[in-house]
Amino acid sequence: MIGIIDYGAGNLFSLKNALDFLGLENKITSSPEEIKGADRLILPGVGAFPDAMKMLAGSGLAEIIVDEAGKKPLLGICLGMQMLFDWGYEFEKVRGLSLIPGEVRRIEAAGLKIPHMGWSDVKIENKCPLSKGIAEGDRFYYVHSYRAVTEKQYISLYSEYGETIPGLVFKDNVYGTQFHPEKSGEVGLRLLKNFGALE
Repeated sequence: MIGIIDYGAGNLFSLKNALDFLGLENKITSSPEEIKGADRLILPGVGAFPDAMKMLAGSGLAEIIVDEAGKKPLLGICLGMQMLFDWGYEFEKVRGLSLIPGEVRRIEAAGLKIPHMGWSDVKIENKCPLSKGIAEGDRFYYVHSYRAVTEKQYISLYSEYGETIPGLVFKDNVYGTQFHPEKSGEVGLRLLKNFGALE
């Protein structure tokens, strides 16, 4: 069962609909017991990094997520991905979950609209279990103003928008997508299906 973590800052239902469509058993939950009992976890997120980290810490789930990430696959989506890193710099410097080395900085794309919104091609930096069946030039849907800054070894897929935008990151059994797989059509469903197949 995939536990979709509900801490008050996620776009939960389009994600649940995508998992239901794929026939992947899932449940939206804020229960520590259900999160610990799930086979895999997804951490969604929309909004600002400091607010989301505050809600996550206030719910008591931050420590549980970090602990469970050492035992089972975890996927962060959009802001959920950004919180996997060490630090975020949206409005103020805020510590993240430190599951993947790196930080989150505002996109500095001269002459381009911020937020980066819409469909972008991806390129492959490193293959990982979630990128199976995904090719260079496949398009994913993004909506964000901040990007991960991390070493290439942690980047699987990336896009270009004035600068490099890590789209899929990974370390051990922790994964994150800056794009929204649940809004990215067939190729996004393929990535979610790959996540559902992880042991």
